[in-house]
Order: sequence, then C-alpha cells, then structure tokens
Amino acid sequence: MDPFDELVANNRRYAETFSGSDLAAAPVKKLAVLTCMDARIDVHKVLGLEPGEAHVLRNAGGAVTDDAIRSLLISSILGPNTLSSSTTPTARCALHRRRAEDTGHCQAGVLPPFDLGAMEDLDQGLRDSVAAIDQSPYLRFATVKGFVYDVVTGLVREAGA
Repeated sequence: MDPFDELVANNRRYAETFSGSDLAAAPVKKLAVLTCMDARIDVHKVLGLEPGEAHVLRNAGGAVTDDAIRSLLISSILGPNTLSSSTTPTARCALHRRRAEDTGHCQAGVLPPFDLGAMEDLDQGLRDSVAAIDQSPYLRFATVKGFVYDVVTGLVREAGA
C-alpha cells in the first residue's frame, strides 16, 4: 500500500471514534513545548500530555529559529505562559557533520544559507536557547526551561542538572 494511502486509511479509522471537536485551539495547561523532530520522541507520551493540553512545536534539534519564535508568539497570544524546550543527544545534523571545511560544501551540495543548529554541548545549547527565548522582544513567558531527553532511558533532565 502506498504510504499516503495508508495514512488516509489510518485517518478514516481515527475519525470513526474522533471526539476532540470540542477542544479549544489554546492549550488548557497554557504550555508550549519546542522539541526536536526526532521520530523516536512521542512528546505527549514522554511528558504525559493529552490532546489540547499543550502546543507542540518540532524542528531539527528543537532549535530556536525565527520560525520557532513566530510560532511561539502565536502560541503565546493564544495563552501559553510556560515553555519547555528539549532536544536529544543523538539529534545531530548529519549534513553539518559531513561538511567539507575546505570547500564549504556538504555531500549533498552547497551548504544552505541558514544555520543547521547542531549542538556539541547539549546543556549549553539548551541554556542558549532558553536565553534566546527569554531575550526575545516578542515573547513573554512566565517560565522557560530546557530539558534533554535520553532516547535510551526515556527520561528527561533539566539542562545543566
């Protein structure tokens, strides 16, 4: 079966018992989570969240990019005042590691014009991410924390802890 056909079939089965039409767009727990796109991270299960409780934003490395700031701004307008940012030790940007320093090219071609956001020191990277969110003139969260998710144990720990 074509993967897209499978997804549509999965959605049809889901819709048969769907009961979330009464959920508001604003998260009930006033929480936003910016995390890595690593397919092993099931954010809702890892953090014990239910649909409607938090906005979940994902990108490579859980990076605080302009788009992440844009999404967090929209999220904050809808109500969140707490942010959790997380990443995984194995979520490295392979393209960044394979870059040929002498040519400025990677195996796939010319390096893109944007930072790939690979973190050598996860704790420091997360502290920097938290600082970037705290210092953004567009965002005002009551609390911002950074967590590292361990894909081996399933545990999270606060950055620097």
